[in-house]
Amino acid sequence: MADASSESSGTKGDSKDPESGEGLRAGNEVQPSSDSDSSRALGAEDGQPEAEQERAPGEEEEGEEDTDSMDGSGLYSLTEEGGGSRERAIEERDGTSGRRAGRKRNRPSSGTARRSSSSSSDEDDEDDEEELEEEQDDQVMEEWLGAELRDLGHLAWQAVPSLRAREIGRDSQQFVRRVCGSRGLVQRLELQGRLEKHSGCVNTLHFNPSGTRLASGSDDLRVVIWDWARRRDELVFDSGHKSNVFQAKFLPHSGDSTLAMCARDGQIRVAELSATQRCKNTKKVAQHKGAAHKLALEPDSPCSFLSAGEDAVVFGIDLRLDRPANKLVVVKEGDKKVGLYTIFVNPANTHHFAVGGRDQYVRIYDQRKINENDNNGVLKKFCPDHLVSSDSKTNITCLVYSHDGSELLASYNDEDIYMFDSSHSNGADYCRRYKGHRNNATVKGVNFYGPCSEFVVSGSDCGHIYIWDKKSARIVQFMEGDKGGVVNCLEPHPHLPGLATSGLDHDVKLWAPTSETPTGLKGLKEVMKKNKHERDEDSVRHADQYDTQLLWFLMSYMRNRRPQRTRRGEAEGETDESWSSPDSSDEEDGGPDHVQCMSS
Repeated sequence: MADASSESSGTKGDSKDPESGEGLRAGNEVQPSSDSDSSRALGAEDGQPEAEQERAPGEEEEGEEDTDSMDGSGLYSLTEEGGGSRERAIEERDGTSGRRAGRKRNRPSSGTARRSSSSSSDEDDEDDEEELEEEQDDQVMEEWLGAELRDLGHLAWQAVPSLRAREIGRDSQQFVRRVCGSRGLVQRLELQGRLEKHSGCVNTLHFNPSGTRLASGSDDLRVVIWDWARRRDELVFDSGHKSNVFQAKFLPHSGDSTLAMCARDGQIRVAELSATQRCKNTKKVAQHKGAAHKLALEPDSPCSFLSAGEDAVVFGIDLRLDRPANKLVVVKEGDKKVGLYTIFVNPANTHHFAVGGRDQYVRIYDQRKINENDNNGVLKKFCPDHLVSSDSKTNITCLVYSHDGSELLASYNDEDIYMFDSSHSNGADYCRRYKGHRNNATVKGVNFYGPCSEFVVSGSDCGHIYIWDKKSARIVQFMEGDKGGVVNCLEPHPHLPGLATSGLDHDVKLWAPTSETPTGLKGLKEVMKKNKHERDEDSVRHADQYDTQLLWFLMSYMRNRRPQRTRRGEAEGETDESWSSPDSSDEEDGGPDHVQCMSS
């Protein structure tokens, strides 16, 4: 203490030397030095406990760390910034250990504290165990995520330099594209408003080519055309469908006068709209034998599009013909039909289209070269290597091409989102993988976001909206979408930095980059842990279901063999009515139905 106090007094004396100027840099008022001031300062230093001298700097640092906690969230800052994620994880763990040690140092040492030391130590042990479990969970999540992540990189667009360049006419034509594709604005997306008119789940959203109107379809069998900027509906009409409307899309170059629709009833219908905001009529142009989930528009055609249904059929529809529907292909794997959930036309080569459905393969066809006797007409197939021979029954719920057709996104049921290079050869593996969301409860959508497909956006069973940076596969935005629990549809605006979303709620939500501060990804860590935990539990349950199906098959096999032995026993005077009761046939018929109705 004597050495410490002498050093302190020496420092004080130096700081009050008017010639050195050190006192001014310290930021305090410097009074002329005197013996009384020096003795008071020295007395204060001597009177301060050594523990407080040691803790004071630590407390300031901890306070500063708390104020900046939204900018870097330790381990999960790997979803916000590129590089250094492992180092930040180590720093967070070191900080946790330091706080734990600080709690132990700050325990009271008085007689009262000694009498209650056993209870407080138990509480501290419980806290330590909880923190240890949390650290282990964080490490597991880091390993699960880290294998697919890359460095995020620096922001490519900066507001002030871009605005100055636009003022002098430099790169003015690229200004809007760069703004819409900037990460800074994506991280400032927030809810702007709701469009409320439907009385059922909203299953489809589609902007017209100019972006001034938004079409929505719902379980209530109605289609609404919105003036979304003014938050009002311009036209509400009955779709003519008999069951849930799954898609409604403006045909390009039709002056917003033609709307194509599909639904659970398998019908493909077309609505003719007038310039006076009235629906002239709707007519059926094709009929699938199962639900029809998706339509695929040809970017430059106002009269032709494709449809896909759960009957495995792809129709090419040309409204100029007396019989518009033409069966292009029946999708098969071997001799087995594959029901379809999604279809999309390559915007760079409209002869090519991709489909996905009730198996793990993305199939690409060329309309000019479909020969079902040659590889079932498939041009090429893609699938993640680890899913090719997987026992899990994965489905593709949605797929989309990028803006230039070079990349293809596919969202797998209760799996992840995978991106393929569409120029790769048949059987190529994925090139990017996007994790964190949950796609199990419904036929979930996925989409690119940005004029050059800079981001990937998806809904989730947890009710949140996830946006990943496409190149790094890191989550850059995380927003609460539907209170109903599931977000299905995500429709980016064609020209502005914003998007519309919908799901189990009966409204449409509009999002725009108007937040004053970038997202802190608050709550992402806990939600991702929950999604992964639920998915792991379901995978175990699916394995149990497989065992149940195998057991049911064996029981059915034994049950079919038993009557033969019974007949031989009856000839010898033996009878056994346990296999010939009326309930047995009903139970046998209900067996497979019961197994198939389990959640998949």
